[in-house]
Amino acid sequence: MKKLSLLLAVTSLTAFVACGPSAEEKAAKEKATQDSIAAVEAAKAAEDAAKAQQAADSTAAYTAAEEAKAKATADSIEASGKKGAKSKPAVKPADKPAADKPAEQPKRNRTGKTE
Repeated sequence: MKKLSLLLAVTSLTAFVACGPSAEEKAAKEKATQDSIAAVEAAKAAEDAAKAQQAADSTAAYTAAEEAKAKATADSIEASGKKGAKSKPAVKPADKPAADKPAEQPKRNRTGKTE
C-alpha cells in the first residue's frame, strides 16, 4: 500500500508540473508584455509630438494674425493721413431754425390736471 501511495504521489506531481507553462511559453508571454509596453510608449510619444506641433501651429497662426492686424492698422492710419491732407475742411452744420423745434407740452400732475 505504501508503494502504491508513493507511486500515486509521484505521478500526481509529474502531471502537475507537466501541465504548467513551459519556458518557451513564459518567454513568449514576457516578450508580448514588453512589446505592448513599447507600443503604448511609442503612441504616447507620437501624441505628445502632435500636441507640441499643434501648439506651435496655433502660436504661428496667432502671430501672423496679429502682424496682419498691425499692418492693416498702419495702412489705415497712413491712408487717412494722405486723405486728410487732400480733403476739404469739414463744414459745421447750421443750427436748425426755431420752427423745427416741437412746442413744449404742459406739465401734468398725477391726477391729470395741468399745472
